[in-house]
Amino acid sequence: MLLAVGLGLTASAEELPLIQNVNAYESCSLNGEWNYIVDVQEEGYYDYRMNPTAWGFFRNAKPQKPEDLIEYDFDKSPTMKIPSDWNTQDERLFFYEGTVWFKKSFQTVPVQNCRTLLYFGAVNYDCHVWVNGKKAGHHIGGFTPFNYDVSNLLVNGENTVIVKVDNKRHAEDVPTQIFDWWNYGGITRDVKLVKVPQIYLEDYDLQLLKAADKAKVREISFSAKLNTKEAGHNVVVNIPELKLEKQLTTDAEGRVSTTLKVAAKKLQLWSPENPKLYDVRILLDTSAFADEIGFRTIETRDKQILLNGKPIFLKGISIHNEKSNGGGRANTVEDARTLLSWAKELGCNFVRLAHYPHHEEMVREAERMGILVWSEIPVYWTIAWTNSKTFANAKQQLTDMIARDHNRANVIIWSIANETPHSAERDDFLGRLAKYARTLDNTRLISMAMEVTGASNYVNRLNDNMNQYVDVVSFNQYIGWYRDVNDAPKMKWEIPYNKPVIVSEFGGGAKYGYHGAKNQRWTEEFQENLYIENTAMLDKIDGLAGTTPWILKDFRSPRRVLPGVQDYYNMKGLVSDKGEKKKAFYVLKKWYETK
Repeated sequence: MLLAVGLGLTASAEELPLIQNVNAYESCSLNGEWNYIVDVQEEGYYDYRMNPTAWGFFRNAKPQKPEDLIEYDFDKSPTMKIPSDWNTQDERLFFYEGTVWFKKSFQTVPVQNCRTLLYFGAVNYDCHVWVNGKKAGHHIGGFTPFNYDVSNLLVNGENTVIVKVDNKRHAEDVPTQIFDWWNYGGITRDVKLVKVPQIYLEDYDLQLLKAADKAKVREISFSAKLNTKEAGHNVVVNIPELKLEKQLTTDAEGRVSTTLKVAAKKLQLWSPENPKLYDVRILLDTSAFADEIGFRTIETRDKQILLNGKPIFLKGISIHNEKSNGGGRANTVEDARTLLSWAKELGCNFVRLAHYPHHEEMVREAERMGILVWSEIPVYWTIAWTNSKTFANAKQQLTDMIARDHNRANVIIWSIANETPHSAERDDFLGRLAKYARTLDNTRLISMAMEVTGASNYVNRLNDNMNQYVDVVSFNQYIGWYRDVNDAPKMKWEIPYNKPVIVSEFGGGAKYGYHGAKNQRWTEEFQENLYIENTAMLDKIDGLAGTTPWILKDFRSPRRVLPGVQDYYNMKGLVSDKGEKKKAFYVLKKWYETK
């Protein structure tokens, strides 16, 4: 491949804040075949005293004389298709957690007056990046994108990118040491070289402002910031279909902001029934790019969720970012379309993308299909609440999730946690995350999946100090799976908060094609009856504004070891890993038809 890439002004690589709408820029994909080396003892990074070595694999060294000792060779090593996970690409690595090195060679032709960013959609989990033997950066976190300015590391002709990927689990990580999904390792999302001007729009934001029900004029806020603090640059925002255009000049902070006014009758609001997207064009000096953006409002009023000022019941389902057939990390438009089509067939207008940010095309495809989204960071179970580095990690993942998707009309909930044990330290950690999220985006709702801790006989009382920080009270419950399904008709729910309620998880496991009595665990009939009893029970919850049952599709998990039934799959899916619909699928579909 050959790409004209930019020459930068800096002396070395630099990690930059995430660029908004990376697909709007000229780019060259580095997807495809990458050489890889499995490095169980990390000899390519440490010497035999466990000190970082200057002679690591990142040098991509070649023997210069017959007597030279070099004990690795990327070019003679096997190849793996990127993006992917190594677990499903090499059967030797199915359970592997550790370090794998990847190398890609490509051709470039440098040009003046622009920069080149090296962009990764996601790498799980801890990765170091070198370009032509020089360090570009270090990133921690397996589900959010990141980019480096590599302009001055590239050369005319052949270049190499080498990435050290380590997916070992640690207690201080986010997610922590244990979690109920597969720890897919590797470069799991797109890699690309992106050409941008020396001065470019690092971020921009368009949001429809709330207004009175019968307002004749609506306002769209627009703001943007450059990648540098510099005044005097011209920015033009244009929405041709609405005949809106505004010319602005950056201030000393390199920022612009304004409001665009449009007659209410001319503005089509984005909704599940009408997922209208407008072509938006933005010009910075002489460079231009485009986006597709929808306009809607989301808010709460007492125990209702209001979309565009009207109450909506969120008919949802939870989804893991796993391929529809055979496991493996989902990372294509086709993967997204298959999973979301099943959700649409269920009657869903909403999905919970659990338990971490899914790939960008999943969010954008949902937007095109008219599906609302709950987006979540992997603050899951027992996080190291008092560890400052753990908090910084969670905060950065929250930052990058919001930075990537804050212009997507279908994203209505930022979720900051799932099933976390109560403590003062946990409340402080999550409270700070919630407050920080609002500083980044105050146009959406904040929630988290809580646990019911106040159960007494047949009364379940939700009691969580985080109620003060969230807009929507969400909780997981598994009556019928971790408690007798016959208790469901007897249950009473006490939720002492004047806020909308989402039951963010309920369900139970079944093996597709395994049939028997409704009280026989793992049969489709058991799962079917569980859904019948649970949906009847949920109808009695005051303030119920939506549900996201667990889960759309069976997914891999090392915690699920029962031979002949689970075989390392969580079997709570309404659809099997081969796309076969279980009987409970149709129970939920029928219930949603009544909503």
